[in-house]
Amino acid sequence: MKVIHLSVECFPVAKVGGLADVVGALPKYQRELGVDSSVIMPYFNRKFVHEHSFDVVAKGEIYQGSALLEYEVLKEMDDTLGFPLYLIRIPNLLDREEVYCYQDEADQWIAFQHAVLHYLNYNKIQPDVLHCHDHHVGLVPFLTKWSNEFDELKDVKTVFTVHNGQYQGWMSWSKSLFIPSFDTWKWGLLDWDGLINPLATAIKCCDAYTTVSEGYLKELYVEANGLQHLFYDERAKSIGIVNGIDTEFWDPALDSLIDQNYAIQDVDEGKAGNKLKFCNEFGLDPTKPLLSYIGRFATEKGADILPEVIDNLLRQSSGKISIFILGSGDSGIQEKIQEVTGIYQRDLAVFFGYNEQLAHRVYAASDMLIMPSRVEPCGLNQLYALKYGTIPVVRKIGGLKDTVIDVEEGGYGFLFNDVNAEEAADTVKRAIKYLSYADNLTKTRDAAMGLDYSWNKSAQKYIELYNQLLK
Repeated sequence: MKVIHLSVECFPVAKVGGLADVVGALPKYQRELGVDSSVIMPYFNRKFVHEHSFDVVAKGEIYQGSALLEYEVLKEMDDTLGFPLYLIRIPNLLDREEVYCYQDEADQWIAFQHAVLHYLNYNKIQPDVLHCHDHHVGLVPFLTKWSNEFDELKDVKTVFTVHNGQYQGWMSWSKSLFIPSFDTWKWGLLDWDGLINPLATAIKCCDAYTTVSEGYLKELYVEANGLQHLFYDERAKSIGIVNGIDTEFWDPALDSLIDQNYAIQDVDEGKAGNKLKFCNEFGLDPTKPLLSYIGRFATEKGADILPEVIDNLLRQSSGKISIFILGSGDSGIQEKIQEVTGIYQRDLAVFFGYNEQLAHRVYAASDMLIMPSRVEPCGLNQLYALKYGTIPVVRKIGGLKDTVIDVEEGGYGFLFNDVNAEEAADTVKRAIKYLSYADNLTKTRDAAMGLDYSWNKSAQKYIELYNQLLK
């Protein structure tokens, strides 16, 4: 079986969020299970492409409106990631440094999808499945079926994975001039409320759609930024498959990025060693419980309540907890976090930005990780935390409630219901009190680290879905 994953992110080539982690791991695990799985993504002028060797395996030309665009397909020569990686490069369009933030983003993703399909069609490369990830490649299921340019690809099955249904790729109908020629009788498949909506188009046209957890799939039926009825109407071809983590990269026993390796047998000693070095570096007290947050400063992530949570914990529980924040994003949220940092310098440390090695060290050093998300389709941070014996304190939403069970129900984490600073802080306090007893800490850490959230099971579920479609 030949499967090609299409995405604009893939770790470690270009990462902004969890999408990159998924696309950088799933194909590797599928190949280990016997599937010929590869990735095609845009070219980004980043560190990875300069440190690895690429061959130009194809060239072509496409029209975007009246503009003739030349593209190259580059293949990474050594399959460093554990699967074949292909990059689409188009001068002045798909050769930039950042993944997002450009005003002509719609033009970029239309050109990427067009070039991918032209490359496959022209070179008679016919996969069994095109697996499309998020709205950036949401036009592919439509184009393979209804564009007369890609007749050779009409029988290819398309699977679409919704990593985050809040972002849909809306664009004006003026952009239809850039889309490869299609059966105009089918224009309604592109439309949603007077705009071209690539996410809606993908759900209408794909052979199957997946979400990155079962809980998130059910939530999309109720609230999906205007598409909830569409998700519900198309539910017969849907399935929720929880994400996994790449245990070759995320494993405290093997992790070269942390200060001291450890496994479940010596977790207490290992975490203490990592915590001591980490706290000394950031001016925190290693004898106190360490609570951390890793992620974007966005209301979607509940980061807007972090300053109030911090103030609640450090004002009422001063001397009982240390807090570390690693993240960036909304400038207003960042400013408020900066303000509380000035107030609680002894118990709070912050790193603005993202640093992959530092993230690994935070998981290894922390006692608890907080995730107060408003929306969390799956969440990977809580899975990394569990693997490192760091106990998650999370809101009961989406993939978080699918992967974290509260200790009061015999589980290994702490859950709260609302995006509410007082409730979140109270849940942290409950965690501190519970974990202060050595037996509870040992039992909870052992349960967390004993879980299997590797990609093996999830990769197999995707393969089963592919096989059902091909039958």
